[in-house]
Amino acid sequence: MTALLRDARRGVARFDLAVDRGFDRLRGGVVADRVFYAASELGDFGLIWVILGVVKGLRRDGDVVTAARMTVAMGAESVLVNGVVKSFFRRTRPPWEVDRPLQVRRPLTSSFPSGHASSAVSAAMMLSEDDNLWPLYVAIAAVVATSRIHVKIHHASDVAAGAVLGVGLGLIGRRLAPTR
Repeated sequence: MTALLRDARRGVARFDLAVDRGFDRLRGGVVADRVFYAASELGDFGLIWVILGVVKGLRRDGDVVTAARMTVAMGAESVLVNGVVKSFFRRTRPPWEVDRPLQVRRPLTSSFPSGHASSAVSAAMMLSEDDNLWPLYVAIAAVVATSRIHVKIHHASDVAAGAVLGVGLGLIGRRLAPTR
């Protein structure tokens, strides 16, 4: 069993390294840096998803329930992922002492899974329900989730696990608070 676990960890490390090297090609590009750093900041505390929930509510004749739904969902997701799930793993984040072209908030929680990725995917799933703008929500979720790799705050495997968790939470959110 230990050999299997050791091989799995090596595989994850290789995956993380390969993805990080891919992002190295983008890092330092003015446009890529600005987009990913801004997306990372907007993803803090689910801010972008609350804003999009409000916008969706306004598009639907002032549907306050939609805005409230996203606010409550993002709060619950954050407590669950950042307060409960991460406490079981305590994975170390990538080194903080690296050159960054822009400032980014230093997270206090452990690295695994990515809360930005889980909130992005779960929010995109909830916002996409019964909405023809679903490609926009999915695209924003992808940028927010991967921004955490670009700004060197998460390993790629953290983001992948967060996205998978986000699918589950999005399905639960749709079930508990369906669109009218």
